Amino acid sequence: MRSVKQLFIQLLKLVLFWVLLFDFQRIMFSIHNWDKFANVSWGEWFLTFFYSLRLDIATAGFLSIIPLFFLLLFFIHPVKWFKRLFVGILLFEALLVIFIHAGEINAYPEWNHKLTSRVFMHLSNPDEVFRTADYSMTIWFIIYSILEFVFAWRIQRFLFKNLSFDWPWKKLVKIPVAIVFFAVGSVGFLLLARGGWQQIPININAAFFSNHPVANDLSTNSTYYFGKSYLLYNRSEIDDLMPEIDMEEAQKIVAEMYNYPKEHDVRILDNERPNVVFVILESWAAEAVGCLSETKGATPNFDALAKEGLLFTNVYSTSSTSEIGNSSIFSGNPGIPEISISLQPEKSRKLRSINQDMQEWGYSSNYLFSGDLKYGNIGGYFMDHGFQDVKDESDFPDGLGRGKLNYFDEDLYTFFLQRINKTKEPFLQCAFTGSTHSPYDYPKTGNVKFTGVEADFMNSVVYADKCIKTFIENCKKEPWYENTLFVFVADHGHGTPTAQSPVQNAFYRIPLLFWGEPLKKEFRGKRIDKVGSQIDIAATLLTQMNGDLSNYPWSKDLLNPKVPEFALHTIIRGYGWVTPKGAMTYHMEMKDYIENTFPKGVEKAEIKKGHAFLAAIYADYKAL
Repeated sequence: MRSVKQLFIQLLKLVLFWVLLFDFQRIMFSIHNWDKFANVSWGEWFLTFFYSLRLDIATAGFLSIIPLFFLLLFFIHPVKWFKRLFVGILLFEALLVIFIHAGEINAYPEWNHKLTSRVFMHLSNPDEVFRTADYSMTIWFIIYSILEFVFAWRIQRFLFKNLSFDWPWKKLVKIPVAIVFFAVGSVGFLLLARGGWQQIPININAAFFSNHPVANDLSTNSTYYFGKSYLLYNRSEIDDLMPEIDMEEAQKIVAEMYNYPKEHDVRILDNERPNVVFVILESWAAEAVGCLSETKGATPNFDALAKEGLLFTNVYSTSSTSEIGNSSIFSGNPGIPEISISLQPEKSRKLRSINQDMQEWGYSSNYLFSGDLKYGNIGGYFMDHGFQDVKDESDFPDGLGRGKLNYFDEDLYTFFLQRINKTKEPFLQCAFTGSTHSPYDYPKTGNVKFTGVEADFMNSVVYADKCIKTFIENCKKEPWYENTLFVFVADHGHGTPTAQSPVQNAFYRIPLLFWGEPLKKEFRGKRIDKVGSQIDIAATLLTQMNGDLSNYPWSKDLLNPKVPEFALHTIIRGYGWVTPKGAMTYHMEMKDYIENTFPKGVEKAEIKKGHAFLAAIYADYKAL
């Protein structure tokens, strides 16, 4: 009995090893991201170490199963080599846990959420990871990895230095004891990993206790969160996590939402066949734009254009990544949680893109990005959809200054203008900016105006806004300018001083501006307040060009007086739903609402529409 008791003690030490490591990681995270805790009290910070215990123990249970096997090998044959093997396996697992957390520490200031399966998309292009991260991020990743590994090493030395199973038992006795103990121990650890005997296994909701997302993120075990996200990345759990609604009922609800008069006589263009120039603004959140928010001073030039153009004030991005934003803009395709359709050519190729309609009218179509279009298979998506000339950083002229991730916006616009001037009219020209993306290594001179939360991003917007002014001034000198409609829209939102959390609906609101000489005078300076999303750009634009909307079934014409108003956007492991009556964000794993502003009288009906819409678009995606 004494020997078996000692074995149980070692199991407790295994769990304690992981819990201590997880708590040390929380301290490291807090130090690096302390500015994120400005509104979190000390008491609430300390509570994260209490509310984290259930998920920490669950994760420890899972991580302890393999070390238990090697621990029992040492029990059967107590020689140094087996002990070293046990310690080596334990530290190898710890190293994986440490790398996950060190990556999260560095990514959190930019992403404002924990490390997720999104990292696999980045890792498919490793050079993009290092270019997106500034040098300090790489250095801090190494520093935190070393600090956490040293801590793990010291803890295992403290707990297992004197590990000894030199008992006077014969191997014929030890082997069956070890087999039974491994079976019992594994079941026990799996029970810990499940969170207990209850019907529904433990999930991240067990660590949520605060109204401050950063406190909940700190409390939630990083390895557990990342592991669950990996399962979603493989789509092994998405079906189970979808909202519970009868598919036939969902289809009926969505059909009613789209059952409205499509014909109308609102025409904003003097000419239904203008040149079209898209400017995709990297990460431009509406909350950072002066004419769309309380945040003033970053975008005086865009604000001036808004006074001369047609501004859509309630448009939402479909996701928080560029490749999803681009496919939504040009194909009118909704975002779906945890899915990037551009990474699945077998499906994305079945979508229509607005350039394909325009090519039938004699338009050429070109796309230019100042960085690497391998990211998210953006370049592949545009080539698959018939863009005649798709260029990225590899095609820029030699001798230009550039940032770590991409060429500066000022040089992008210069090169873009040169390309437009070589193109025969009519044309669809598209440029995707990059200076407002981390690591924000744009020319800093005269552009630093903001301090505090999200200062780096806001100051990059100041720079990008100046570049827009210069670009438009140069365009006005060209003969094609008089017949060119400019469409300014963001690929996705970003954290701002007033909306930092990616579970807030405000995080996803973005600018959309139609501007240029083809715009009728009565629409210049007008604001459209209808709720919509990036997927509605296709129908809105093509209607004005007398196009066929049948290939864009999810896209709505925001200029239609009868158009229903709604927008769906994805969040990490969930989605948001916005209508004129309110908004909500729903976490699919927690099966609960993170944000909900719908009044009680309409709450049930409005939320049901959101569930139905997601169920319908997911079914449509699976059928592609």
